[in-house]
Amino acid sequence: MAIGVDITLIWALIIVFGIMMYVVMDGFDLGIGLLFLAIKDKEERDVMMNTVAPVWDGNETWLVLGGAGLFGAFPLAYAVVLSALYLPLVFMLLGLIFRGVAFEFRFKASDQRRHLWDKAFVGGSVVATFAQGVVLGAFIDGLPVANNAFAGGSLDWLRPFPLFCGCALLIAYAQLGCTWLVMKTEGRLQADMYRFSSYLAWLLLIAIGVVSLWTPLAHPEISARWFSIPNFLYFLPVPILVIFSFIATLRALAHRATATPFLITLLIIFLGYSGLGISLWPNIIPPSVSLWQAASPVQSQLFALIGALFILPFILVYTTWSYYVFRGKVRVGEGYHH
Repeated sequence: MAIGVDITLIWALIIVFGIMMYVVMDGFDLGIGLLFLAIKDKEERDVMMNTVAPVWDGNETWLVLGGAGLFGAFPLAYAVVLSALYLPLVFMLLGLIFRGVAFEFRFKASDQRRHLWDKAFVGGSVVATFAQGVVLGAFIDGLPVANNAFAGGSLDWLRPFPLFCGCALLIAYAQLGCTWLVMKTEGRLQADMYRFSSYLAWLLLIAIGVVSLWTPLAHPEISARWFSIPNFLYFLPVPILVIFSFIATLRALAHRATATPFLITLLIIFLGYSGLGISLWPNIIPPSVSLWQAASPVQSQLFALIGALFILPFILVYTTWSYYVFRGKVRVGEGYHH
């Protein structure tokens, strides 16, 4: 039994790590698609895409890892989540497909047709990001389970809180994209990103504040976890660090720092992710199904874990090496596509 518990926890950490890596890496990638709405110059749009062109198609690896891990280690959670959220998940996949196709074809399109692929890139980014936020919000809101199956309706996710989370994630990814471009570009485009990032930082703080208040107000069990003593004292550093990180972001932008705003935004995303974990632990299907209740047999987890521990180092090495090779500024006329 102890071995089973240990493997279940290891799998939970692997899935959490995979999803976090996806949010970090594909977040600024999707954010660049959102920022296309504000940038009209063709050459600047080319630069924006070239900052992520060498690495974007590897980012979804982490999403596949998280989904495959959920299927292998927590099949009940996989079945319930897909049954409850298949519509926003399908929208998310369609958005990722549209933007992936647009990513490659816009560089080969004629000047007369490039605007169509730009629109597909923007539309795919907006749909994929908003759908991910809706999935997150619906998951936090809770998924009813009866007899080991989803007991709700197919449109239960159409509620105010999940829809607001979709909007909040648009802001978060746009801020990630902004700070990424601050780090990777220069000149007028970088100056625009400094300005946009200052506005988005305020919007992100408001969005985090609304979600942080809405969640405990709507869910008494989450409120009891955060605001009971001594839990309140243990968890207080999380919101304090968010506020300090927000102030540090504004200071870094004001002093025209390049890498610091992006790194601090990553920290804010991680803190939000930590707050989510605190609110939901140890449930993998909120509000009542724990990790161990949803886990597959120990033998199945162990078999899949051997494969996961074998492949994870390769993914990490590939990811690290690709970002290292394509480090530095991207300038007009230079980049991955020629």
